[in-house]
Amino acid sequence: MAEPKISYQLFPLGDSAITIDLGNCIDEQLNRRALGLSDWLEAHRFHGVLDIIVAYSSVSVFVDPLVVRASGIAGSDAVMEWVGNWLERAWRESDGRPSPTGEPAAGRAEIGRAPEAEGRQGSGGEGAILPIPVCYEGEYAPDLDWVAGQKGLSAQEVVSIHSNGVYRVYMVGFLPGFSYMGVLDERIQLPRKLQPVPVVAGGVGIAGMQTGIYPLNSPGGWQIIGRTPMRFFDAADDPPVRLKTGDRVRFCPIPATEFRRLSGRPA
Repeated sequence: MAEPKISYQLFPLGDSAITIDLGNCIDEQLNRRALGLSDWLEAHRFHGVLDIIVAYSSVSVFVDPLVVRASGIAGSDAVMEWVGNWLERAWRESDGRPSPTGEPAAGRAEIGRAPEAEGRQGSGGEGAILPIPVCYEGEYAPDLDWVAGQKGLSAQEVVSIHSNGVYRVYMVGFLPGFSYMGVLDERIQLPRKLQPVPVVAGGVGIAGMQTGIYPLNSPGGWQIIGRTPMRFFDAADDPPVRLKTGDRVRFCPIPATEFRRLSGRPA
């Protein structure tokens, strides 16, 4: 059966950015198409482009209108029309080809290696699954028992369901390096908290059909069911964030003693 035809809409974000939107939903096909568009735009980048940002099913292009106008395009409206035409060309010429997910960058899987997860290949030539160690015990999982109670499961069943999934990074945002991943098993899907609470860096949360990792200490509304000792944002690194859109990860349970060893904390 042929895949449904994907359409798009263009809309401005003020006078210095335009978004090409493929649909307001979490869908792997749309996310892969958005990555393909982003690859084309990066390969055909012109002077004046400030940033190209991929979200779940959209790509936003931010430009400096003064720089673009200096190349001979007069007026802000003309600049946005020109950028819009460039996005339409990207749509035609990228031809629906998704961006292949490459191997994890060197050094991205140095903590908590899980032999059963390394080097696994997905369909369509996607790269390896990045194993992420997570402690689902005690202070590291403040909401785990509540989640289990709400779903009529044991805490260990919640851990098993969460750690048996392979999750796609659909978007990075909110905080530097915060990864929005899916799709979460329906058996453990729950809404956000009504009020944000303090979350420690490395907190692994769930909300709706998504799971994610807090890269920094921050207020947050997701249900925190574990914590990883891996760091997902470091301003001194290049790139500063560990995960990128299109990556795939698996969470690997570790005991509290291993968490403290990996994070350098004393027992």
